[in-house]
Amino acid sequence: MGELFQFHREIIVSGDDPLSKTIAEELRGAGARLIKINTAADLLGAGVHRARAVVCAGPNDAVNLEIALLAREYSPNVRVVARLANDVLREAVTTVNGPGAILDVADLAAPSLVEAVLSRNAHQFDTAGIEFVVWGSEAPYNATLREIYADLAPVAVVHGKNSPAPGEVVPCPGRDLQVYAGDWTSMIGVKDELEARGFTLPPATATRSRHSRIRRAIDAARTMRDDVNPLLLPSLVFALFLTLGSTAVEQFAYQHQQMSWLDALYFTSETITTVGYGEFGFGEESVFLRLFNVGLMFGGAIVTAILVAFLADLMLSRRFVQTAGLRRARHMRDHIVVIGLGSIGVRVVSDLATAGYDVLVIEPNVNNRFLPTVAELDVPVIFGDSAMRQTLESARVDRARGVAVVTQDDMENIETGIVLLEILGSDTKVPIVMRVQGRALGTAVNRRFGFENVRSIVDLAAPWFIGAAMGLQVLGTFWVGQRSFMVGGMLVAEGSELDGLRMVDLSTQTRVIAITRPEGPVRLRPRRDALLKAGDTVYVIGPYRELIATLRKGQPPPLTAVNGERAATLAAARAHRPDVRRPRWAPEQQA
Repeated sequence: MGELFQFHREIIVSGDDPLSKTIAEELRGAGARLIKINTAADLLGAGVHRARAVVCAGPNDAVNLEIALLAREYSPNVRVVARLANDVLREAVTTVNGPGAILDVADLAAPSLVEAVLSRNAHQFDTAGIEFVVWGSEAPYNATLREIYADLAPVAVVHGKNSPAPGEVVPCPGRDLQVYAGDWTSMIGVKDELEARGFTLPPATATRSRHSRIRRAIDAARTMRDDVNPLLLPSLVFALFLTLGSTAVEQFAYQHQQMSWLDALYFTSETITTVGYGEFGFGEESVFLRLFNVGLMFGGAIVTAILVAFLADLMLSRRFVQTAGLRRARHMRDHIVVIGLGSIGVRVVSDLATAGYDVLVIEPNVNNRFLPTVAELDVPVIFGDSAMRQTLESARVDRARGVAVVTQDDMENIETGIVLLEILGSDTKVPIVMRVQGRALGTAVNRRFGFENVRSIVDLAAPWFIGAAMGLQVLGTFWVGQRSFMVGGMLVAEGSELDGLRMVDLSTQTRVIAITRPEGPVRLRPRRDALLKAGDTVYVIGPYRELIATLRKGQPPPLTAVNGERAATLAAARAHRPDVRRPRWAPEQQA
């Protein structure tokens, strides 16, 4: 019997952190057969030659890199989807990877965090060469979506307090859905159309405040004044008194030749600082003057050592660096406070500073490896425990535009968020964006503590890995309420469930925004009775789980070849749907 081929092959997954586990669960839920591995040595035993994709999404770059490189070595056609945080490695591997994607969690998560902390109500992305915008606002009055927004396509509705179901999120509703004043509505349209209708998009950049050089010099002087050792001023006064007094003694007591006041000051200074002699001799001077100069030498050496020690402590100690951030924070307004300078935190800081916003960082570790990066961006840093009230108050969170709590510790983020609410009040208008790992914890924190902007890193990153493994072109992710949405493009395979399907029969929780075909132009807002066919590239928006399920329907059916001849099993008879071309093979459910 000849060789057996099956197009729905296994997906190999490595990693044991929350992100890797979520990726595995979602892929399994989408019908993929999974094989778990721990190291690159397991690749051959897992059947990498016949696998559809290899996903290495654990937190260890070294393990992911080894698996990715060897997987590509063993199979030139397998999709390799790897997580690499190192910028140099990621760029190098991307150029030689082939099918698949090399992704960084910080790159995937930071844009959503930035949008939330800036309270932006618009998310822009490019699809088939056309710039789309997901635009959100509160419904101005009770009506249907069609009555308020005409033919704009709705993406989601979050019912407000005037609705019969407050807090409910309705993904991709119909235009005839009844909304109530205060409901949050997200609509999608082409950027030019929205601008033509008067929808104002938020500016992409801002202008950072600039202080004059005199103001910066005054701030630096005040910082040094507050940071000096208390004994420095008495030491300076004593050194001045010793210099002037010794100058007077030398001028009046030296008898070998006439010594001017300038000569006396010069001689006293070089004696105190112990830099040398030769200009004046004391062999014929009085015993008093010689003994006085002996004491001046020792006293001068002691005073000089004390002053050098105090000044070195001031200029070289870390306390000077730490108080510099505190000093600058006192004059900041409408700034953004970023708490936590990890890989995600530094990306958020970089994006905000590059866009022109004033940023202040709170970080407990004075040896953080990203400090040189924020120094180049001229971003002040306050060192301290972010869960302490005085640390947050020193960052002037009460005058901030927003606060992003993005440390790597979920419990620390939650604790910091609670302290922020105590300072700002539960009805604050300052957006508090909190990073957590898992979806379940994020939902619980939102419901129990009332935080409106809890972002799950897993929810932000997982769709990109899943889409890349299954062949979906992920174009972006964004949030509406506490649900993660995704925009993606997929190719409709011949004989798939989507081949010949009418638009109206697609999932009610997804929306097709454009279709491209090899022989025609881009079709925007296709009609409900439009037919999909093999070769179409369909651009879909909706909750990412529903998009993954839709993607699965667009995949080619399982085929077999026995003795060189294909055998196909028809999914169902066409009799009950003569107007629609049915798939030629039934998709196989895989555990």
